[in-house]
Amino acid sequence: MSRIKELQKQVHRVLEKMEDEDKRLKAVSHLHGVALAAAVLAKKRGENAELATMAGLLHDLYAYRSGSYDDHAHLGADYARKMLEKLAITTPEETDVICAAIRHHDGKAEVDGPMDEILKDADVIDHSLSDPTKEVKAHEVARYAKLCAELGLAD
Repeated sequence: MSRIKELQKQVHRVLEKMEDEDKRLKAVSHLHGVALAAAVLAKKRGENAELATMAGLLHDLYAYRSGSYDDHAHLGADYARKMLEKLAITTPEETDVICAAIRHHDGKAEVDGPMDEILKDADVIDHSLSDPTKEVKAHEVARYAKLCAELGLAD
């Protein structure tokens, strides 16, 4: 079984415990949307698409599990590390890359490492394009405009 499939199964086990079906469906959609966008961006930027996909699948899992977005990026990175170590599907170096991206994904105004930027941008893509009738979040406007230019999308 591929590492991504194994991780997807574990992520879905966590999400299955969410009682609110609408929130659960939103969680599944968002995590998979970010994972897909991260894979595309990683391929375009010459980075590791598999690790980007894993980061996308895990980036908000802690928030969905706990029901809170308070410090979710830092707590989520810790949660992701424990999950990855338990599953033993990544090397310590890969785990560090994934968890750093999760830890930094909420800092949309800052510029961090390549994988961190991929995850931030993938999150913005999903926030902005999963429902194109909604306005882009104020704190994501600049990053969204740069993404549109990079990807050749009409703003």
